[in-house]
Amino acid sequence: MAREDEIIGPDVASAGLLVSERIGKDVAAQLDLEEALEASRYASHPYSSHPKEWPPLVEVVETRELPPMLIERYNAAGGEGTALCGFFPEIRRAWASVDNSLFLWRFDKWDGQCPDYSMEEQAICAVGLAKSKPGIFVEAIQYLLVLATPVELILIGVCCTASGDGTDPYAELSLQPLPEYTIPSDGVTMTCIACTDKGQIFLAGRDGHIYEIQYTSGSGWRKRCRKVCLTTGLGSIISRWVLPNALKFGAVDPIVDMVVDNERHIIYARTEGSKLQVFDLGVNGDGPLKKTAEEKNLIDPRETQYGGRRSAGSRAVARAAKPSIVCIAPLYTVESKWLHMVAVLSDGRRLYLSTSSSGGNCSSVGGLTGLNALQRPSCLKVVATRPSPPLGVGGGFTLGAVSSAGRTQPEDLSLKVETGFYSAGTLVLSDSSASTISSILIVSRDSSMQSSVSSNFGMAARSSRALREIVSSLPVEGRMLCVADVLPLPDTAVTVQSLYSDVEAFAGLRESSEKASGKLWARGDLPTQHILPRRRLAVFSSMGLMEVVFNRPVDILRRLFESSSPRQQIEDFFNRFGAGEAAAMCLMLAAKLVYAEENLISNTVVEKAAETFEDPGIVGMPQLDGTTALSSAKTPAGGFSMGQVVQEAEPVFSGAHEGLCLCSSRLLFPVWELPVMVVRGELGSDGRFEEGVVVCRLSAAAMKVLETMIRSLEQFLRSRRNKRRGLYGYVAGLGDFSGSILYGTGLDVGAGSHNRGRNLFAAQTRNPDSGDGFAPNKRQRLLYTSAELAAMEVRAMECLRRLLRRSSEALFLLQLISHHHVTRLVLGLDSALRQKLIQLTFNQLVCSEEGDHLAMRLIAGLMEYYIGPDGKGTVEEISMKLREGCPSYFNESDYKYFLAVECLEKAAVTMKADERENLARDAYNLLTKIPESADLSAICKRFEDLRFYEAVVRLPLQKAQALYSSGLVVDGRIDPRTHDSAVAEREQCYEIIMNALRSLKGVGQNGLQREFGNSVRLPGTGSVLDQASRDRYIRQIIQLSVQWPDTAFHEHLYRTMIELGLENELLEYGGSDLVAFLQSAGRKPLLEVRAVAAVTSTTPVGDFDSSIPSSHTKYLDLLARYYVLKRQHFLAAHVLYRLAERQCTDAEDAPALEQRRQYLSNAVLQAKSPVGSTRNTVDDGLLDMLEAKLTVLQFQMKIKEELEWIASRSENLMGSNEALSNDPSLQSNQADDAEILKSAKDKAKELALELKSITQLYNEYAVPFQLWEICLEMLNFANYSGDADSKIVRETWARLLDQTLSRGGVAEACSVLKRVGSNLYPGDGACLPLDTLCLHLEKAALERLTSGVELVGDEDVARALLAACRGAPEPVLSVYDQLLSNGAILPSPNLRLRLLRSVLVILREWAMSVLAHNMGTTTAGASLIFGGTLSLEHTAVVKQGIRDKITSLANRYGKHRDFSRASMDGKYYIGLDLV
Repeated sequence: MAREDEIIGPDVASAGLLVSERIGKDVAAQLDLEEALEASRYASHPYSSHPKEWPPLVEVVETRELPPMLIERYNAAGGEGTALCGFFPEIRRAWASVDNSLFLWRFDKWDGQCPDYSMEEQAICAVGLAKSKPGIFVEAIQYLLVLATPVELILIGVCCTASGDGTDPYAELSLQPLPEYTIPSDGVTMTCIACTDKGQIFLAGRDGHIYEIQYTSGSGWRKRCRKVCLTTGLGSIISRWVLPNALKFGAVDPIVDMVVDNERHIIYARTEGSKLQVFDLGVNGDGPLKKTAEEKNLIDPRETQYGGRRSAGSRAVARAAKPSIVCIAPLYTVESKWLHMVAVLSDGRRLYLSTSSSGGNCSSVGGLTGLNALQRPSCLKVVATRPSPPLGVGGGFTLGAVSSAGRTQPEDLSLKVETGFYSAGTLVLSDSSASTISSILIVSRDSSMQSSVSSNFGMAARSSRALREIVSSLPVEGRMLCVADVLPLPDTAVTVQSLYSDVEAFAGLRESSEKASGKLWARGDLPTQHILPRRRLAVFSSMGLMEVVFNRPVDILRRLFESSSPRQQIEDFFNRFGAGEAAAMCLMLAAKLVYAEENLISNTVVEKAAETFEDPGIVGMPQLDGTTALSSAKTPAGGFSMGQVVQEAEPVFSGAHEGLCLCSSRLLFPVWELPVMVVRGELGSDGRFEEGVVVCRLSAAAMKVLETMIRSLEQFLRSRRNKRRGLYGYVAGLGDFSGSILYGTGLDVGAGSHNRGRNLFAAQTRNPDSGDGFAPNKRQRLLYTSAELAAMEVRAMECLRRLLRRSSEALFLLQLISHHHVTRLVLGLDSALRQKLIQLTFNQLVCSEEGDHLAMRLIAGLMEYYIGPDGKGTVEEISMKLREGCPSYFNESDYKYFLAVECLEKAAVTMKADERENLARDAYNLLTKIPESADLSAICKRFEDLRFYEAVVRLPLQKAQALYSSGLVVDGRIDPRTHDSAVAEREQCYEIIMNALRSLKGVGQNGLQREFGNSVRLPGTGSVLDQASRDRYIRQIIQLSVQWPDTAFHEHLYRTMIELGLENELLEYGGSDLVAFLQSAGRKPLLEVRAVAAVTSTTPVGDFDSSIPSSHTKYLDLLARYYVLKRQHFLAAHVLYRLAERQCTDAEDAPALEQRRQYLSNAVLQAKSPVGSTRNTVDDGLLDMLEAKLTVLQFQMKIKEELEWIASRSENLMGSNEALSNDPSLQSNQADDAEILKSAKDKAKELALELKSITQLYNEYAVPFQLWEICLEMLNFANYSGDADSKIVRETWARLLDQTLSRGGVAEACSVLKRVGSNLYPGDGACLPLDTLCLHLEKAALERLTSGVELVGDEDVARALLAACRGAPEPVLSVYDQLLSNGAILPSPNLRLRLLRSVLVILREWAMSVLAHNMGTTTAGASLIFGGTLSLEHTAVVKQGIRDKITSLANRYGKHRDFSRASMDGKYYIGLDLV
């Protein structure tokens, strides 16, 4: 593609902004009819004339006589029968009835056919045509002909058949009698019939009531057809059936005309006495008929203000007879949101009425858009009155405006209107004021006023907004009876409806395509003359039919060119419509943009239109607008204001540029801001795409018409540029200076940069003295030369041409897509892209990068349709179409991409492994040349299916590198605005490789496990991949990925491998940056130097107090495994310790204490593992610290278990006391239990969150909850010693014993003593105060035995003390000896006796243990051998030293009488001879 044909993005975007601005201005210029009428109250010239030198505005193109059979039948009746006539535009038929016969024939051409339908005897009094309701009749019956006679009402089926070539859908018409759909009229003579678009049939009777014919398919007893009176009550029914007509009192004002407003669902009725009635059909048009308003005296309250004070002539007219209403018509919503109906009076005036009670003047026009079908009619009032058009209009009507204000007309020259017709802004009146010849007056909008609406304020702006109409007069033979619109042909109508049905400004075009397209005429000719044909009217007169055509402004200009009119007339045309509008019409003629009438434009007209468009004497030259600067310095009073700012002059382009803007914006208006796709179905509750079929909003035919017009305009501009015509030639003659402006971006005059947006065509300033700096105190007024202004305009027009080319290519692409089933192509997109696609506007498709991306995705789907397994062609075939029709959307890189796709398609079906490998390699080589252009999300999946993982890894990485480099650096600097998007695109590329790993691992993209059997089975292979092959490919991907020098990608890879459970492969094949990744992922880098420093400090490894989420622990686990694998046990111990110590704020996120204990245990094992031949003090210090932490953690686990047990016990107690909750004492206990329960649960949760110090465990948990046993263990671990510490230990033991005594008595206390004491013995004796324990238990045993609370044996306490000392009798005997020696401690003889008995037990146990040790048995076994008694004579085997010690102690205690008694009573014998 040549340089000058390239579509440059910034140029297209800037031109798109200009088109959007122009479209906004055009929409704003379309005034509501109410606002235009309001402005007309202050204008003195409501009507204007058509220049007599110009071709006529309205002309008769054809007249036809009435059918001969109709004339014959009328003459046979003697001209005295009942005769009616009218038009059925829906079926292109005129109709007339004579008595009981009805005739139908074509009104747009005579085909020799005039079928008639004759009734039996009764004359036809009303005729109507209704659309057939679906599902009742056969499909061939599209309409129903409704005939009313004084006796019966008849429905007749109407069938239209197209011609053989399909060009004429109304070629043949046949009437199908429906005998079962005939009902009696019950004596009511119908006056008129009105039908809605929904097929409802309403009839007005001469009795003043409205009836409806309701018909169904019929089932059972229900009638197929019936007549229902909608406006009567019970009294009226009785009157109609009981009283004869002669006895009815009061005059009846029958309805003579009814019209239906199908947009607002309202029926307007006109009575014989000029009374107007309003009937509501409901919001949807299917509700019951409801009369909402009736008005007889219709007077505009502002009529006296129109045009100032009334003149004498006006008073004379006022004294004349009161005018009657000759016709009524609804106003389309396209015309007005506030005005609903127009009534034409017999004197030519028009009354514009509204059915809404809210105010509606020009100050409230902005709120009129809310008035829609939901706001139902409530009244009927006159809002504005339009004066009657002037008489005497003819071919000599002079140029200028005609004033009706204060104009006095003789009574014999005033209008006498017999029949009127109004539709879409056009009024037709039958003028019978002159007795010699009849004529019709045609009033239509003055199109020249549409181009003069400006944004100025004051009276000038009000005058430009005023409604101005042109009056034309045509002679007519006979009397005008009725008029109808000749609707556009179906193909044109369908195209127009497809284009404009969704445009907000043309709302309400969703009915039949013919009627909908006709409504656009109400907006005037200028916005639609390129798409709508000339408007035509059919006039039914008493002498025949007449077809009238309205020449649009472009038709008048064409006729001026055809007749070789003098230059002055062309200049007058430009002056009347404005240079911009007239230049736009020249473009339409030169490019042949007039739809459906191109054959009317000759080559001579084309050349003259092109010359006029390029004539600077007519369209002007670009210049500086100095009027603003000059006028802004003047005060309103004419003085000079020094306080106002003098604005700089702005460049104003010529009429040629303005015409191009108008023409381009009107071509693009129906599609520019609307979506290109729509969903035929439902959207989800969240507004996102869920169900439904995605289709193109416009039909292919409509897009083809629009594309043809846009391409024709672009080709015309390109041809004029290539031929150097007009300003193109002027600029091209300036050399390089203009060439760069014309084609590229070499010079920055009027062009700006792509970041300047709308300022592309804005004014620029230059310094005439380029070498000198300017003085800051001197205001410089820098102007442009004519050459620069011309270059700026050419540059602007070139940008618009590029926009037109891009738009035509977008339309071509949409057509190509629509021809290949859009829904199938869209299904290949994910939900996010589908949502973007249905929200994509045509503006975005043409001007935005997102539009480029979505277009590329659609083209990819289209190519797959062609080159897939069931494809319809090759890459060359479809690529040729795309490169010719839309080269800006499909370039060389796209061609290479799809060549690669074609190679992959061939590789997927080949049977040979070598050939498959070569094809995949060829595709890979093609794609490496276009890394940025390829859509790798789908292409890499194909490589993955072919097991060509080199491409799966390398292609995404190449694209990521290219995108990130280009997106990050702009003009040599990092652009923060594009950084985020560049990173996101890079991660999308990374994700392609990760998905390949997931696929091999058997995991879907959503993380769910996927069956291996779903893998692609390649031709020529035996089965799907086995596990060994999968592992081999996984290793290949990992090795290829690690080789790529991209740290960001490595991090992405490592995270994915961890998610997929590939930890072993990660630790084996991970790169040199793996440790850094695991450290950073764990939130705290673990450097060996910091670890050593932490160990040698006073708070070892104290830098791990930060919270670590559970999601990051897996990285530290892997880091520890990595250190173990690399035999770095010291660092592994640190990582494990950090995992054990990690803090958590949420109990769910915190690891269990057992898991923390496991971490610490493993850390201890790693710390004990030898790193080298010797260990150092740092290692020993770490080991001691870890072992201590492990012991404290075990204390914490015990406390947590105890707290949980306490909470469980409290819950059980509270549950058991619920039945006795009325007891006050129990209520207080329940409150205490609840408090304990809550406190225990809270503390247990705290212990589960993090590790506590031993001080915290003792003071905050163990002591408050009286966990004395654990307290003793912690005191022993803390090496408590000294007098103060000994006191704490004794008190703790006392509390523990008291606690156990209260729970289970002496037996429980002895059991606790055995368990706890054995853990604390031997130690230094500080944590096991035997004297305190012995005395405490002996006293308790004596008290409980004496009181009978518990039966305590003599040996229980002694045996417990022996067990606490792990069987050593010496410390126990020493304690007893100390107690027995101190009389003050043992004042009670019974207590002393009990201690002596305990001593006896200890002596015996000592002897038994010694004997058992020598005999190789246990103490219990020795006791059984000797029958329970033992004397020194039996201890021959006991060592002499121990025997002597036992004998000495026995002799010592044997001197006591209590000891002797204790021996006899207790039957403990240790040699009686010694006693």
